[in-house]
Amino acid sequence: PGALAAFAAMSSSASASPVLRTFTSLLKLCAARADLATGRAVHAQLAARGLSAESLAATALANMYAKCRRPGDARRVFDRMPVRDRVAWNALVAGYARNGLAGAAMEMVVRMQEEDGERPDSVTLVSVLPACADAQALRACREVHGFAVRAGFDELVNVSTAILDVYCKCGAVEVARAVFDRMPGKNSVSWNAMIKGYAENGDATEALALFKRMVGEGVDVTDVSVLAALHACGELGYLDEGRRVHELLMRIGLESNVSVMNALITMYSKCKRTDLAAQVFDEVRYKTRISWNAMILGCTQNGRSEDAVRLFSRMQLKNVKPDSFTLVSVIPALADISDPLQARWIHGYSIRMHLDQDVYVLTALIDMYAKCGRVSIARSLFKSARERHVITWNAMIHGYGSHGFGKVAVELFEEMKSSGRVPNETTFLSVLSACSHAGLVDEGRKYFSSMNEDYGLEPGMEHYGTMVDLLGRAGKLDEAWSFIQKMPVDPGISVYGAMLGACKLHKNVELAEESAQRIFELGPDEGVYHVLLANIYANASMWKDVARVRTAMEKKGLQKTPGWSIVQLKNEIHTFYSGSTNHQQAKDIYARLAKLIEEIKAVGYVPDTDSIHDVEDDVKAQLLNTHSEKLAIAYGLIRTSPGTTIQIKKNLRVCNDCHNATKLISLVTGREIIMRDIQRFHHFKDGKCSCGDYW
Repeated sequence: PGALAAFAAMSSSASASPVLRTFTSLLKLCAARADLATGRAVHAQLAARGLSAESLAATALANMYAKCRRPGDARRVFDRMPVRDRVAWNALVAGYARNGLAGAAMEMVVRMQEEDGERPDSVTLVSVLPACADAQALRACREVHGFAVRAGFDELVNVSTAILDVYCKCGAVEVARAVFDRMPGKNSVSWNAMIKGYAENGDATEALALFKRMVGEGVDVTDVSVLAALHACGELGYLDEGRRVHELLMRIGLESNVSVMNALITMYSKCKRTDLAAQVFDEVRYKTRISWNAMILGCTQNGRSEDAVRLFSRMQLKNVKPDSFTLVSVIPALADISDPLQARWIHGYSIRMHLDQDVYVLTALIDMYAKCGRVSIARSLFKSARERHVITWNAMIHGYGSHGFGKVAVELFEEMKSSGRVPNETTFLSVLSACSHAGLVDEGRKYFSSMNEDYGLEPGMEHYGTMVDLLGRAGKLDEAWSFIQKMPVDPGISVYGAMLGACKLHKNVELAEESAQRIFELGPDEGVYHVLLANIYANASMWKDVARVRTAMEKKGLQKTPGWSIVQLKNEIHTFYSGSTNHQQAKDIYARLAKLIEEIKAVGYVPDTDSIHDVEDDVKAQLLNTHSEKLAIAYGLIRTSPGTTIQIKKNLRVCNDCHNATKLISLVTGREIIMRDIQRFHHFKDGKCSCGDYW
């Protein structure tokens, strides 16, 4: 401020006459502060004194205009220079690169040699290389690299660092590593560039290994390398390594760096330790919007949906303005909760924030409405979209498929292709799943083949699993097993799990045993597959085998996942477990349920006891009548007025008995009941289900 004030006084004084170097110093100050107005005033003074074309002054002016984001003005000053030296050319090259005009920057390097015979120096190279990165111009980078080697500039650490950084940004990380390994001397910037390059190119393992080597060699660790290391730990799920990086950053005083702390929150969240992420979040003194977004997303991705929504509310109370990323983080949490009222609220909020037409927010809203059982609203939003990204099509196709509207999903997929939008792996997974839920076997086969033949996409394990599920559900067990045997990759648990589920559905013990054996060899973490096999044996009255499987479960410490159902009424979530009596209205619930059972028996309900074993028939019926979904439905009937739709969510696949019972409950009560189980939606109305009893 003092220097600029002195200039103002000097400009208004008749006796004072600043020298050229005073002007250039002032221009450097204006450039550093992006003070365009004062820079123009200095330019005017130079012009008045006939000094603006002087090489030193013109170069300083070009640099000032470039740093004030006026590359056009910088170019006009440059073009008026009668004589241009290498410093002037470098100023313009750097100016173009800094303003994102990569092509112009690279063109200037060529012209400086052709027009003025100026040979690029190390400053030229360091200036033009970022432009090569911005333009993803790998060929140009190689030419600059070759020139640097021939001129001996590759011996300079800043030049080699800039070269390896560009190679990383162009995806040639192996070439970058070769440059890094050949460097005679490396500074912390070199290490940072290489570690960050690995992280940004998806090689988290190598990024972390190089970071550990950097620390071991005593190189100064900075926020850049710590950010890359935390990203790598999160991607790999390496909690212990992440904690060590946490300890290191505390020792070197980076705990006040909010970007580092935000990365720490993300790392712990990706390592499934939202408790540790929350501790870090609470310790951040000056939370930015990114801090809130990271914590909300961490909760959402780890199934802590209610915590994510509470955090979003706290964020608003703190007057932190959400952005599109905030909404994209919290909307899936509301989708998981599946409350239509909250869905409408967040939709209205996004409209008020003018974010509802952001393609990512809109896609999240479409997905949310579908998961809240409101697929018609999802379709209305889809139709209103000004821009339809591939993820938008995917969300709508998946929404139809999860509700059992397979034919509509297929029609939408064909419409997508006709519109010129190219499907990706997720699109095919969604349409294959839709075919599976609707029994569209021929269509599923066609799309699976088309994936590679027409679009060059390699099927992943989920695609193979969905195809096995499609064939298995349709009773084509031999074809499904043959499909597995011909897979070009080793089948995973999900593939054999789909086969095992199909074997239970169609009572094929032999293939069930084969599938289960392969699953157990792969070491599943959950007991669901043991339970499935035990049930298959029980249905076949193979009691010794049932006992053997249950014993194996006990030895491995595996447990059956308890089934639960939830119903949300007036912002309160009520959770029911099979046979639970701890609800405050348990007496009323069981009384209403007993009455319901009598009513549906009068219209033909017969308990399906095939899934319950080792007890008498009357006990089987009693156990079936206390399944969690029946309790949730009974409570919903008590708490809502006639004609109101009841919506419940279940963590397991709905059993045959509850499915049959719910159809009849919808008939005798005149209610629509929407049930979301782990696989799909069921819309029960007038004694029928939208799945057509195919699920």
